[in-house]
Amino acid sequence: MEAYEIFKNLAIIIIFAKVFGILARKLKAPQVVGEIIAGLIVGPSILGLVTTSDFLSQMAEIGVVLLMFSAGLGTDLKELLKTGPVACLIAAAGVFVPLAGGCLLHMCFYGFNPIHDPGFVTSLFIGVIMTATSVSITVETLKELGYLKSRVGTTVLAAAIIDDVIGIVVLTFVVGMRTPDSNTGTVVLKTVLFFIFTFVIGILSYHAFKWVDKRWPHTRRIPIAGLAYCFAFAYIAERFFGIADITGAYFAGIILCSIKDSDYIAEKMDINSYMLFGPIFFASIGLKTDIDDFSTNILWFSIAFVIVALLTKIIACGAIALVCKFSASDSLKIGVGMMTRGEVALIVSQKGLSVGLLKPVYFTSVILLIIVSSIATPIILKLLFNRHPQKDSVGTSGSTPE
Repeated sequence: MEAYEIFKNLAIIIIFAKVFGILARKLKAPQVVGEIIAGLIVGPSILGLVTTSDFLSQMAEIGVVLLMFSAGLGTDLKELLKTGPVACLIAAAGVFVPLAGGCLLHMCFYGFNPIHDPGFVTSLFIGVIMTATSVSITVETLKELGYLKSRVGTTVLAAAIIDDVIGIVVLTFVVGMRTPDSNTGTVVLKTVLFFIFTFVIGILSYHAFKWVDKRWPHTRRIPIAGLAYCFAFAYIAERFFGIADITGAYFAGIILCSIKDSDYIAEKMDINSYMLFGPIFFASIGLKTDIDDFSTNILWFSIAFVIVALLTKIIACGAIALVCKFSASDSLKIGVGMMTRGEVALIVSQKGLSVGLLKPVYFTSVILLIIVSSIATPIILKLLFNRHPQKDSVGTSGSTPE
């Protein structure tokens, strides 16, 4: 691809994402739904106007990192700490029930195998793909509806962060069954060290930013420093601890959410996300979809894969929320909020392809799951919140003028 071609691709993505985002909102659906459909339309599956590239993938990664940083900035820290134990239970159920469901699904289609058989490991890996939760779309929807800081919003965010950590350990364990040189204990140790690092550096960083905020209040150097801090935390999490970069970005936002100018930082981050990086990220989900290689067998498996993946998250997370004394309507919101899959599922799938645990044909099933969950989640959440509004909601809607 010629270097200048990227400008054509960016122009097409931004225009289509904006137009379809507006159309989605006119139809009373969150605009992220329109942006995902825009990516599907301009991508290889339909019009073929834009093809994926490393540059677009990197831009999309920046988009999701900024989105999770903004989510951290908008988090009510006191409410997050209050929902911590509940979030742990929800996250654990949201990992192990889909893991079992995915494994059983693959066995029903392709046969039951002994534990140490490669076929069993493949079945187990299908379950691992289902464990991944990507709340970036849920975050954007909650911001639009004005419920990001509500009890449901903070519970979903906290559970998704813990879900990511548990998922990494499970992924490493399953990969270790195929490649014995992989050390699960090392991953567990790195995860613990990451939280220790976050706690210590977080306290120091908070006081440093608080001093800067007091000395130069409401100046552009504060969001610039915050952006650099976000990228640094994302890099450190991925590079040194093996934790997803979006988790690092989210914790960076949480560390800064209590300083006086946190809203000012979030405002500047939202401008970048809304104008460029957000549309590219959501459109990239559609761009990566290619349905040319679908066969009848993989089609039926993909349909079952999507149904099992969505229902196991809703049932597992919703049931635990209900046990933890959430109302029935709020429990359903939490279950739905946890069912979306995105970049984490793609990363897990690519890992499986690289180590030989996943055949390329299954990748289409993962893309279908991401598309369906990404479109269905915001629509269902909006219907649930409109029918059963939350009384404990704080903050304002994150919608942006057209």
